[in-house]
Amino acid sequence: MAVVIPVICYFIVNYYSKDAVDMPRRYYVDTVLTKIDGGKEFTDTVWHKAANFTLTNQLGKEVSLDDIQGKVIVANFFFTRCPSICPTLTMNMKRLQNTLKLKDVTRKIDTTFVQFLSFSVDPQRDSATQLKKYADRYGVNHDVWWMLTGDKKTIYDFALNEVKLSAIDGEGVDSNFIHTEKFVLLDRDRVVRGYYNGLDSMAMADLAGDIVKIFIEKDKKKKRNLFRK
Repeated sequence: MAVVIPVICYFIVNYYSKDAVDMPRRYYVDTVLTKIDGGKEFTDTVWHKAANFTLTNQLGKEVSLDDIQGKVIVANFFFTRCPSICPTLTMNMKRLQNTLKLKDVTRKIDTTFVQFLSFSVDPQRDSATQLKKYADRYGVNHDVWWMLTGDKKTIYDFALNEVKLSAIDGEGVDSNFIHTEKFVLLDRDRVVRGYYNGLDSMAMADLAGDIVKIFIEKDKKKKRNLFRK
């Protein structure tokens, strides 16, 4: 219920008060562009967009971020032999997966806009076959939740340099072995919008609400024309 209630509430917000929602912040700036127009200075912030990658999912298929363009992403990092936090993280991700099954044709609600990504930080041992067994044990929907393996450098670069876990969770993350309870939320432009403790029920409720906020977010780029004539 702690997860379901915020999701339902924010779908209601979608219909009745879009402009009143306090949206999740953006985290990392790549650059700030400046232009002088009519004697006035205008700035435009370019936020860090997570770079594309190619990895292998639990079905043995090569997949990439470019395959899920336009989707909201929830990512975490785990390994199948983990005896401590990983089973709880996976169960909580599964609860999100189940909670967001709110497709309603009559109201045109479709939560398949969310893609869950679980990166193995022990890819040498976590083959696609091993990930498939793990996924089936937890009832993973393979269409909306990828468990990923492949090149270790690619996975660690994504964690450390693209979603910048080392900056937000220094105690649990280093360049040798990533072991963190954090879930990361990225918007449809692959910009980081939040970090959440995957072991904490209140944090997971916040994540559920923020997923829906991102879904109803207006596309400001359609209105922005500071650098166009």
